[in-house]
Amino acid sequence: MIKLAKLTDYAVVVLAEMASSRGILLSASTLAERTGLPEPTVAKILKMLAAGNLIASVRGANGGYKLEREAASIPITAVIEAMEGPVSLTACAEGSHDTCSRKGSCSVEARWNGVNKALNAALANVTLADMVQ
Repeated sequence: MIKLAKLTDYAVVVLAEMASSRGILLSASTLAERTGLPEPTVAKILKMLAAGNLIASVRGANGGYKLEREAASIPITAVIEAMEGPVSLTACAEGSHDTCSRKGSCSVEARWNGVNKALNAALANVTLADMVQ
């Protein structure tokens, strides 16, 4: 089964809330309250999303977080990559950081790249704006 980590799912929820607030700076505590997620979890997600350049952090008394760009220009692949790394179905697919003991001797190794590219293309066609609607 292909399944995203809970933090990635929660990251989409947090980003959707930020997209709904269009440019307003939101604190971790405000986002936690609005999404119903624990504040430490939201803070961890915000840190990862900022490192992935999906959100901007503004420091200070009136600081908070906001999207770096419009929700329509943020593909779901970017969210997944910020939270989990590259989307890769198998250890031998392009972009994977995993290793496989059968690398080089597997009869289907090269075939996984096509499947992986198709999955990435499908995910790239879904944006954060699509998830908000």
